Amino acid sequence: MKAPRFWDKGGLFGHLLAPVSMIWAAGARRQRLSSRPVSVGAPVICVGNVVAGGAGKTPVAIDITRRLINLGHRPALLSRGYRGRIEGPVRVDRDVHIAADVGDEPLLLAEVADAWVSRDRVAGAKATVAAGADVIVMDDGLQHHRIAKTGSLLVIDGGQGFGNGRIIPAGPLREPVSDAAARVDAAVIIGDDGAHARAHLPPDLPVLRASVVANPDVAQDLKGRKVFAFAGIGRPEKVRRTLTDLGSDVVGWRAFGDHQTLYRGELEDMLEEAERLGAVPVTTAKDHVRLPTVFRPLVRRLDVALVWQAPDAVDALITRLVSRQTNR
Repeated sequence: MKAPRFWDKGGLFGHLLAPVSMIWAAGARRQRLSSRPVSVGAPVICVGNVVAGGAGKTPVAIDITRRLINLGHRPALLSRGYRGRIEGPVRVDRDVHIAADVGDEPLLLAEVADAWVSRDRVAGAKATVAAGADVIVMDDGLQHHRIAKTGSLLVIDGGQGFGNGRIIPAGPLREPVSDAAARVDAAVIIGDDGAHARAHLPPDLPVLRASVVANPDVAQDLKGRKVFAFAGIGRPEKVRRTLTDLGSDVVGWRAFGDHQTLYRGELEDMLEEAERLGAVPVTTAKDHVRLPTVFRPLVRRLDVALVWQAPDAVDALITRLVSRQTNR
């Protein structure tokens, strides 16, 4: 689904839905206060957000996992497998599973380290430990309270911030920002803080800054070329902006809802349009893993990486979180 426009800037609908938001917020807080977190036998680092839709959690989770590997750990990634039909716990096998089985993000996570999907995330976390993981990285789960977490990161899209500041359904927030910020060890703002998210965070909360950049090989290949781009992520316009910044000439563009399944007819139409325009078909890594196998060689995958302003501070934070003896 695509987020309604009033979630960004507010308006009459947000005002009218505010009473329903109060019920949602009360329910979320009650669920959190009534939960009794369970220790799963290994440190758990949660990479989450406070808004519905994309904020950049998966690139952060992937980067944190790579850093853990470089620090000598055996991390595993844990996801609930949004929109996948397998309940789990199951280890993602990229040679066997497709997005319809486990969701699109777990397929990306599995390119880095062992990735598991499980509707019951406590059972999933325990399965990763039984399989040999010594650290668990949760992709999403800040509002999941059954697992005792060693530490948590709040990921924020600098362009989106917290939208209109209202709770679902009046706005994009899953819970009040103050509630989420009180449970995390640091915030991660991705991109320029154009929405002034920092001003809404506690002044003593550490804030890490990062940017998402295209893979250098992809950037070089697409620079100066005509492209036909399509994306079905939380904020698809970021893809178009990234390609423009690379120097690509975006002559065709289609935006879809987050996690939206693309069917053969739609894909064939886009490929025909790209050919007519003399353009390279391009999509995000998350969209690419959702494509039917036959279409993947025909579409260029826009791989990205996270670049931190202070990478040493990130490593120091990870080391501190993993070494904690008491889960939070």
